Amino acid sequence: MPELPEVETVRRGLAPALEGARIVAAEARRADLRFPFPDRLAERLTGASVTALTRRAKYLLIETDRGETFISHLGMSGSWRVEQGEETAVPGVFHHPRSDLGTHDHLVLKVEGGAIGPARLVYNDPRRFGFFLATPTASRHEHPMLRDLGPEPMGNALRAEHLAAAFAGKRAPLKAALLDQKVVAGLGNIYVCEALSRAKLSPKRLAGTLVTKAGKPTARLERLAAVIPQIIAEAIEAGGSSLRDHKHTDGSLGYFQHRFGVYDRLGEACPNAVTGCRGTVQRIVQSGRSTFYCPTCQR
Repeated sequence: MPELPEVETVRRGLAPALEGARIVAAEARRADLRFPFPDRLAERLTGASVTALTRRAKYLLIETDRGETFISHLGMSGSWRVEQGEETAVPGVFHHPRSDLGTHDHLVLKVEGGAIGPARLVYNDPRRFGFFLATPTASRHEHPMLRDLGPEPMGNALRAEHLAAAFAGKRAPLKAALLDQKVVAGLGNIYVCEALSRAKLSPKRLAGTLVTKAGKPTARLERLAAVIPQIIAEAIEAGGSSLRDHKHTDGSLGYFQHRFGVYDRLGEACPNAVTGCRGTVQRIVQSGRSTFYCPTCQR
């Protein structure tokens, strides 16, 4: 499933076509994805102007001048495609492309007035695990998908003190604690593995051990809080991850996977070898998901 850097990359790719544009036509080609489409979706979108395209955690938020915000989630295989005129080719030579078969095009928006001019935005999703929901803009933060989310990993609210309050007394493994979207919004399996590697913390360590008896963050937790935004910023700069079949809105795939330190690097040298570690990357399974880490230096 795309993680925060991938979703942010998609947002940036869609923004020139969608922000400030008017949706002159909308077509919903089926009644549902993971959840049913909002009632009268095409009617509610047609004629609306997009006042902002933002992101919260792994959700794209499309705000319109009609007082509605549409929440888009890519699920396992969803992608947005920008089409202009006859240009449908995708640049770049990459592996694992996402589907561009018309049979999997489920929502089509024809827009005008954006920075790049007239365009068609197409949501394609072979597995249909994504969704497209609607909520009043004024109260969107109360929507069930958004209301309990923690701070963004790159925001000012993600401080060691916040993590200390969330981890105090917790006997859950550190990796599981970080994957809790109420603790940090948007962190997923890949980037938690990377952050823990750089912070030299074991994914099996109990989260509560990073908090002092007085409820303050330890030096290790301070280090982790500093590392998380670094990892996410680097991934966004690199364009996200090209694992599986994630595709940018311009058709190219991200390439941060080529810079991963531990994720999917079983048996390779620990990325902390530059600081003297002689360990190798190992794989364990936690809550049904692969965890990659170096047991030599991650404690």
